[in-house]
Amino acid sequence: MDQASSEKAVTRVPFKLVMISIIGLWATYWVIVSLRAELLGMEQLVDMSRPRILSILVSILITIGLWVVLRPFDAKPLWAKITAALLFALPAALLSAQANRVIFADTQAAVSDKMLVEFAERRGIDPNDGENEILASMSEFLTPSAQAQIIEIGFSRYFVLLAWCAFYLALLVGEKARVAERREQEFRSAAKAAELKSLRYQVNPHFLFNTLNSLSALVLTGKTQAAERMIQMLSTFYRRSLAEDTTADVPLREEIALQKLYLDIEAVRFPMRLVAQYDIPAELENALVPGMVLQPLIENSVKHAVAPSSGRVTISLSAREEYGRLVITVSDDGASAADRDDTRPGFGIGLGNVRQRLQARFGNEATVVSGHAERGFATHLRLPLRRMKERAAA
Repeated sequence: MDQASSEKAVTRVPFKLVMISIIGLWATYWVIVSLRAELLGMEQLVDMSRPRILSILVSILITIGLWVVLRPFDAKPLWAKITAALLFALPAALLSAQANRVIFADTQAAVSDKMLVEFAERRGIDPNDGENEILASMSEFLTPSAQAQIIEIGFSRYFVLLAWCAFYLALLVGEKARVAERREQEFRSAAKAAELKSLRYQVNPHFLFNTLNSLSALVLTGKTQAAERMIQMLSTFYRRSLAEDTTADVPLREEIALQKLYLDIEAVRFPMRLVAQYDIPAELENALVPGMVLQPLIENSVKHAVAPSSGRVTISLSAREEYGRLVITVSDDGASAADRDDTRPGFGIGLGNVRQRLQARFGNEATVVSGHAERGFATHLRLPLRRMKERAAA
C-alpha cells in the first residue's frame, strides 16, 4: 500500500512528451545524415533512403527501451540519474550501431563496389582482376571490419543518446517544477478557503450569543409570544445560513433576505425603536457577495445605535453600481453615533471581520470605508461587481 502510494507520488514526464522528444531527436539526426550524404555525393552511388529510415526506426525503439530503463531513476538524486544515463546509454549505443551495421551491410557493399569500379576506370585497371593488389587494398580500405564499424558508429550514437538523456532530465526537472507550482496553488487555495471559513464561523457564535440574550430578556419579562416568535425566526435564520457553503458567494437578494430576517428577530426585542429600510435595485439582486458579510455591520448598528437609544432608529441597507463596482452601504441614524466604539475605521470585531473576509476573498480589489455620516454612522463596501450568470458561465 505504501509502496503504491510512493510510486504514485513520483513525478513523471508524460509518455506523449517522451515520444515527441525521441522522434524529434532521430528525425533531426536523419535530416543531418541525409544532408551529409548528399553533400558527399553518396546518394548518387546508391539509394540509401530505405535502409536509413529502417535504421532510424530501430534507433527509436532502442531509445524507448533506454527510457524504460531510466524511468525507475526519476525519483533518485541527480547524480544517480546522470550515472544511470552514462552507463545505460553505452550498451544502447552499441546495440544501435550493430543494428545499423546489419541494415547497411548490403548498401555498404554496393557503395564499395561502385567506388572500386570508378577508381579502376580512372586508373585504367580491370575491375574484374581479383589479383590486383591496388584494388585489393582499396577494397579493404572501403570495407572496414565489423568491430571497427561498431566502435565508430557506437561512439557517435553514444553521444546522440547522451544528448537525449540530458534533454529528458531537463523535461523531468520542468515537470517537477510544474507539479510543485500546481501544488503550491492548491495549498494557497486551501489556506484561503480555511481562512474564509474561519472568518465566517466567527460571525455565527457572536450573533447567537446576542440573540440568546435577547431571547432571555423576553422570557424574563413574560413576553412569551414574542419569545416564541423569535425562536421560530431564529430557527429559520440558522437553517438558511448554515445550509450555505461557507466559502461560496451568494446573490445579493439572498444576503439581504437573510439580514432582513435578522432585523425581524431584533425587531421583536425593539418593536418601537427599530425600523429597517432597504434600497436594492432589481438589476443588482443577482450580484454576488460573500455570504453573511453584512451581518457584523448590521449587528453593530443594533448594538451601538438601537440598543442605547430611547427613540426610533432607522437601519438602512442600500446598493448601487459605481464605475463598474458594487457599492453596499449599511447605515443608521442613531443619535449616539459619536460615542460608539466602531467610529474609527479598523477597530471593532465586526468591522475587522468584514475587512479580513473581503481581503481574503478579493485582495486589494475590495475596500471598506466607515465613519460618521450626516446623521449617524455608515459603512460602505466596494467590491468587484460579479453577477450570478457570470459564475454559472464560468
